[in-house]
Amino acid sequence: MELPRKVAVGGGVVMELPDICKDLKLLPRAVIVTGPNTEKVVGRTIFELLEESGFQPETLITSASKMDEVERAKDLAREIGAGFLIGAGGGRSIDIAKLASVRGNIPFLSVPTAASHDGICSAQASLTVNGETTSVPAQAPLAIVADTKIISQAPARLLAAGCGDIISNYTAILDWKLAHRLRNEEYSEYASALSGMTAQMIVELAPEIRPGLEESAKIVLKALISSSVAMSIAGSSRPASGSEHKFAHAVNLIAPARALHGELCGLGTIIMMYLHGGDWKMIRTALSQVGAPTVAAQLGLDAETVIEALISAHKIRPDRYTILDTGLNRKAASRAAEATGII
Repeated sequence: MELPRKVAVGGGVVMELPDICKDLKLLPRAVIVTGPNTEKVVGRTIFELLEESGFQPETLITSASKMDEVERAKDLAREIGAGFLIGAGGGRSIDIAKLASVRGNIPFLSVPTAASHDGICSAQASLTVNGETTSVPAQAPLAIVADTKIISQAPARLLAAGCGDIISNYTAILDWKLAHRLRNEEYSEYASALSGMTAQMIVELAPEIRPGLEESAKIVLKALISSSVAMSIAGSSRPASGSEHKFAHAVNLIAPARALHGELCGLGTIIMMYLHGGDWKMIRTALSQVGAPTVAAQLGLDAETVIEALISAHKIRPDRYTILDTGLNRKAASRAAEATGII
């Protein structure tokens, strides 16, 4: 089980980063992986904080979620003899640092600038491989330093997407239970309960979650971290990734870069809850309350894209059994999308 040794969530906690690095007894040389925009938001601050505290940081600015960037980060870390990496920014920077740390056999720290998905703290990374978004096993961060003052200033859409990613735990758990019953897949009651509790918390607090509020950022961050812990306990992404994630990836294949991961997972959760015979209206209401899309048109997706994604989603990661196991035919896909108001 891989869990962070230190988790700091709150306003101004980025200032504690040097002390956290010292407490973890990390070697002085470090690589900060960040993006062109997040370098201005937090990367530069981290560099100065570490340098003033006796560390010797180097910054690597990356702009693509590709294995080439992972190799660049790994090579720089090896070249300077880095003792650790820091992923500072959104999902891309953190995922690149995460994979580079595995390949370089050194730890990494996660410093997110948005609460848009559970990749900020999970042991999975998303990369573009041969034009397709692929989940790659990695390792959990040694520490998470989530400054709610910074994160609360991120675009509202990102916070809503983070809520969508957490709420999708509902159907991920239903798929996992189904696989356990029908395929005797290994199942963890504890991981499932933790994941479900996390999703329920976001649904219940949805009316209170608002962009620009530090307290809202803190709620979503804690939920993302809990969801990640559930995955660590399970030893896989099962507690937080099922048929709704397959749908999200299928949409991305048909209409790349139209929507955020959590937004698509939210839409997928509405439909998959309908297929499971559950309370899909509850899911739709919660997503609407946090400002996440509940209709395909809100993301610029047409009906045909949604239907095609539903029909083909079972081909995504076929080893993972879900409610979509044998696939939906066109009539069933259309009925599900129309009945839930997605199209």
